[in-house]
Amino acid sequence: MERLVEVEQISFEEIKDETTLRPSIWDEYIGQKKIKKNLQVFIEACKIREEVLDHILLFGPPGLGKTTLSHIIANQMKASMKVTAAPTIEKAGDLAAILTNLQEGDILFIDEIHRLSPAIEEILYPAMEDYRLDIIIGSGPAAQTVQIDLPKFTLIGATTRAGMISNPLRDRFGMHFRMNFYDTDELSQIVNIASNKLNKPTNENSSIEIARRSRGTPRVALRLLKRVRDFADVSGEDKIDLNRCQYALDELGVNDKGFDEMDIKLLELLLSNKGRPMGLSTIAAALSEDEGTIEEAIEPYLLANGYIERTARGRIASVKSYELFRLTPPTIQLEKNLFE
Repeated sequence: MERLVEVEQISFEEIKDETTLRPSIWDEYIGQKKIKKNLQVFIEACKIREEVLDHILLFGPPGLGKTTLSHIIANQMKASMKVTAAPTIEKAGDLAAILTNLQEGDILFIDEIHRLSPAIEEILYPAMEDYRLDIIIGSGPAAQTVQIDLPKFTLIGATTRAGMISNPLRDRFGMHFRMNFYDTDELSQIVNIASNKLNKPTNENSSIEIARRSRGTPRVALRLLKRVRDFADVSGEDKIDLNRCQYALDELGVNDKGFDEMDIKLLELLLSNKGRPMGLSTIAAALSEDEGTIEEAIEPYLLANGYIERTARGRIASVKSYELFRLTPPTIQLEKNLFE
């Protein structure tokens, strides 16, 4: 089932739309204030020293703007940016082709970098440290290692699962930044700017309403905005008002907490277990959903906002979830699970 609040999957049309709505300068970039402030300092220092920027690792849930931030970094460094994804780099030759085509000062962006194979990582290490590519030609006793000098470049790695990156690879990044969920005010600004670019402005109340239901994620906010715009267009309205916004979002099945049907099903499942922990495989089977989707797409927002807890024995619904559904939490059982 397709989820409007799903942020892991993104279609080609959405990529085109995101590119159109994507900010290109710092002044247009909303949110992630601490990361933005630090990067401005590091970029300015590199310009003064006339050096390439150190390698950067961006991690956090999908849809928070890792690719957008990378494009702004490239713009600020006045550098060309090459974009690829780790699953497409299957052989050593694939990575070698990418690296040898880089120019001095270029930025290489690798999405989902935790999915690089160990063999590819081994080739990447000297490229990151010494700007050198070691290629083995031939096999057996006749095998020879050929070293190719590479231009100095900046690697920006993005991942939704930082814990799956090997320690040797993680250590070679000079800067690590965790992307955080956005607050309602930040998302409201993003929605307001995007709606003007789409020639369908929102009033303050409607942009806040979309922001409240966007799970702290800009990609979800933009997706909901475009669907609300559809309702407004069909109704012949030049502007998105609060009533139209609320009606459209209710019809789309996204409630005032940003939950959709899958979120509600997960919470109800955990609540029905009455404080006893439930394993990921059991949850996946009960919901007829893939474990990876639950762990990467559904859980992060619920965890970040305190609706569920992870324990050594599995997942449990938090007191906040019991309050949301107006149920009395089994206090003793919850406390026992949290401290085990």
